[in-house]
Formats: sequence, structure tokens, C-alpha cells
Amino acid sequence: MPRLKDFLELHFIIFLWGFTAILGKLISIPAVELVSIRTLIASLALGVIIYRRGTPFWTGRKTALQVTGVGFLIAAHWILFFASARISSVSICLVGMATCSLWTSFLEPLFTKTRIKPHEILLALLIIFGLYIIFKDETDLKNILGITMAVCSALLASIFTIINSRLAKKMPSTTITCYEMGGAFLATVLFFPFYKVYFAEGGQLNFSLTASDWLWVLVLSLACTVYAYTASVRLMQRISAFTMNLTVNLEPVYGIILAFLIFRENKQVSGDFYIGASIILLSVFIYPVLDAYAVRRRKLKQAFPDEVVIGKE
Repeated sequence: MPRLKDFLELHFIIFLWGFTAILGKLISIPAVELVSIRTLIASLALGVIIYRRGTPFWTGRKTALQVTGVGFLIAAHWILFFASARISSVSICLVGMATCSLWTSFLEPLFTKTRIKPHEILLALLIIFGLYIIFKDETDLKNILGITMAVCSALLASIFTIINSRLAKKMPSTTITCYEMGGAFLATVLFFPFYKVYFAEGGQLNFSLTASDWLWVLVLSLACTVYAYTASVRLMQRISAFTMNLTVNLEPVYGIILAFLIFRENKQVSGDFYIGASIILLSVFIYPVLDAYAVRRRKLKQAFPDEVVIGKE
């Protein structure tokens, strides 16, 4: 049974995840260099955890290559995520990331070969409507680019989350994450030559971290990545998946509130942003509720088919 301490820790973890976009804007180096450092530190820290716990590490060449390949998706996801917050604002970045559940609702049935649920289509249309309200009078190209990058980042997040749900049945979660962080680091290193030619300022990589940058990088790598991930997996042993998913929906809310307090972003966005963002966040919050209702109704129909049919008539 979950205790009050478990729920408080869960909210702290969600707070840390909401804080990642803030850290991405506080740290002075560009997104690509930041992702390379974050993933290197996280993979090394996870390696230490695996060694100390005696967790199985080697999973065979084929599986190792597959999991490492997922790290390439994670690297692209984080680069787009941090770049979005840097180009536009933390609030716009997090609203775009809130579409992750939308992408998952469409992509998961393709992976599992199941039918798309009617309420997911309805919520998808609601999210699209919210994005339309944000975009319809938006003339700032930075904001348009920022939310586009965030939505693409959310798409990648939904893909590797679906893949991880399958991998988790085959190997320990810490081992999966260690391989993926290593893969993400490798992906950024391989991307460096192309990045230097077309995107890096002055054609040079920037690893000039200040003392405060190092502090925020360690918080990002150890607290927001290693601790938050391993603790969330541990809490899943006592807290239901429904409660976990419902609480995770607070991540963009915490992040947007922090952005307003730290960067005063309420002065940088229009009224339409608030309306559109509210619609998107509403759809994110009611999704697990409708999903739980649909599952319960389907179970009742299977248990009492005659009664359900008569009731519908």
C-alpha cells in the first residue's frame, strides 16, 4: 500500500521533471553540447549503480545494439526539447511536450496491433484545437519554431517510451537506461561534425561551463535523470499505473509555473497562449480518467454482456 511519503516523493520527482526545461535555459552552453554532457554523466552514474547493486548488465550483442539505438532517439528528443526552450520559452516548450500522450495514443496501437480508442480520437482533436488557438495569431517565428520543435520532441518521446515498455519485460530498467544514455552520448558525438558545419556558432563546439553551469548540469544529470528515473521505477511497485500517469500530467503545469516565477514568461506570451495551453492541459488531465472509464466499461461488458446490451437499448 502506498504511504503519504510515497506520494510526496512522487510529486517531488514530477517537480524535478518539470524543472528540466528551466535548467536547459539556465545552463549557458547550447543544447547539443548540453545533451552530450548530461548523457555522459548519467550513463557513468548508472554504471556505478548497476555495479554496486550487482544488476545484470550484458544482454547480448543484438539486444545491446537495439537498446543503444533507442538512445539515438532520446538524444534527438532532448536536443529538440532544450533547443525549443532556448529559442522560444519554457512555457511554449512544455505545452508542446504535453502532446506526448496524443502521439502515444496513435502510435501504440500500431506497435501493439490494437484498435485506436474513440476517446483518444476525441482528445486528439481537442489538442489540435488547442494548438490552433496558440498558432492562429502567432507571428513570432521563434515561438512557432519553438513549439514545432517541442511537438517533434514529444513525438520522439512517445516512440521510445513505447519501445521501452517492451524492453522492460526483458531486462532491468537501470540497465536499459544505462545503455540508452550511452547511446544518446554516442549519438551526440557522431552528430558533432555535422553540427559544427551547419549549426554551431562560429563553427565551434562550446563547452565553456561556468561554476553555476556545472552545478545545474549535475542537478540535471544526477537529480532529474538518475535519481528521478530510478525512484519512479521503485514507486511503481506501490503506486498504481493510473495514479502514476495522472500525476505525471502535472509536469508541464509545474514547469510553466516555475517559468512564470523565474523568467516572468507571463509577460512574453499572448492571451491566446493561455487559452490554447489550458485546452491542451485539460485534455492531458482527462485522458487517464476517460481511459480508466473505458477499461472498466469494457470489463463490465465482458462480464455481463446481456445487461450491457439491454442497458444500451
